[in-house]
Amino acid sequence: MMQWETVIGLEVHVQLATQSKIFSGASTAFGAAPNTQACAVDLGLPGVLPVLNEGAVAMAVKFGLGIDAEIPETSVFDRKNYFYPDLPKGYQTSQMYQPIVGPGEVEISLDDGSTKRIRVHHAHLEEDAGKSLHETFSNGMGQGMTGIDLNRAGTPLLEIVSEPDMRSAKEAAAYLKAIHAIVTYLGISDGNMAEGSMRCDVNVSVRPKGQETLGTRAEIKNVNSFRFVEKAIAYEIERQIELIEDGDSVVQETRLYDPEADETRSMRTKEQANDYRYFPCPDLLPVVLDQAYVDHLRASLPELPSEKRARFQNELGLSAYDAGVLASSRAMAEYFEVVKDVSGDAKLAANWVQGELAGRLNKEGLEIADSPVSASQLGGLVARVKDETINGKAAKQVFAALWNGEGGDDNSADAIIDARGLKQVTDSGAIEAMIDQVIADSPVQVAQYREAEPDKRGKMIGYFVGQVMKASRGTANPQQVNALLKEKLDNA
Repeated sequence: MMQWETVIGLEVHVQLATQSKIFSGASTAFGAAPNTQACAVDLGLPGVLPVLNEGAVAMAVKFGLGIDAEIPETSVFDRKNYFYPDLPKGYQTSQMYQPIVGPGEVEISLDDGSTKRIRVHHAHLEEDAGKSLHETFSNGMGQGMTGIDLNRAGTPLLEIVSEPDMRSAKEAAAYLKAIHAIVTYLGISDGNMAEGSMRCDVNVSVRPKGQETLGTRAEIKNVNSFRFVEKAIAYEIERQIELIEDGDSVVQETRLYDPEADETRSMRTKEQANDYRYFPCPDLLPVVLDQAYVDHLRASLPELPSEKRARFQNELGLSAYDAGVLASSRAMAEYFEVVKDVSGDAKLAANWVQGELAGRLNKEGLEIADSPVSASQLGGLVARVKDETINGKAAKQVFAALWNGEGGDDNSADAIIDARGLKQVTDSGAIEAMIDQVIADSPVQVAQYREAEPDKRGKMIGYFVGQVMKASRGTANPQQVNALLKEKLDNA
């Protein structure tokens, strides 16, 4: 049976976090009423001229530096000509021949713990188009009609074009996550895929394993979530293989992914570059970057995900897995570092951030930035676990109380521990007294324990531990309870 290899490349569109558009002063704020943020330049009215937003240039260069890419001294804007209702000028100002960012690479983490480097062919600046609205309008009209909202027209985009280096849907999703982490760490985009701040076009083809020549590709447009990227690719791989094995051929075309039906559907045949009649934009001068400007931007770069992962492993002693999870987003990494600094224990901090906190956030559908428990509050809780003021069971009670805002005026772990009397009993005399009472009250269980084979006593001691913890209202130190119980039951 024929063995197939998948070849995947991604074109990721990142909305840059400028306050105004790439060639005009109109706002880029999300959520405004339709057509209230499109000025004469965005609409391409006669006589207007574009003015390049220097902030968009700086953000593009930062991205290039973040992926160790070549930064050409000169880049040029071109016009990409095509007709579509939400493209008011009849062309898109983009960069075809001399983009602002040259070849670079992005490291991705795979499920087996290994890493892989994905080459980036280039990244270029361009303006976004408007948005077509296929829905009934508020006045009840519009059935079977399309409305056009031009608020997005002219919004600055950085299009990041990979080489066809990915071989599975999981690799593609990992690459998209890595791009998301880089742009959010750099602060050049909020990466909000639900609002369209980041979306991608996925190019997929298949070929017989061992063949060098690429197969015919299909492009899946505007996929806007990590999960949908995986699902769209999985469907497309299966579709293309079935076509070829049935004796048909794959057509080069543009397709869309329908998440409700979990399928890709044909939109149109895929255009070639010459279909767009690219030519240099006559209204914009070439962008020339001197080395001092690039060096200034390089000096402003924050610690990036790959550097943070390495530091978490090498300096804090975290596992590759823990370091990867905690460095996966800037918000989580910054939260973890505060917990670690307040508690003084990196491993315990990592366990709590990835465990109790992440579990509760997932359950409530919250981002870490919206956590009711602040990083300093969680750090205070972890510190009390570290110094054995409270045990693990009590710590979970304290976390729940912090989440619900029950810690008094300062809502701290210490306030909750004091108010609920959760401080761990470590006084061996007090624990011993509770143990003696439990043994005295449990003659049947004591007899059964002492008659049992030594290898079966480990499970049986749980009964006595439970009774002592109940007597102490969960505040006795479990390790001390276990040790003292074993000594008294085995040596009586």
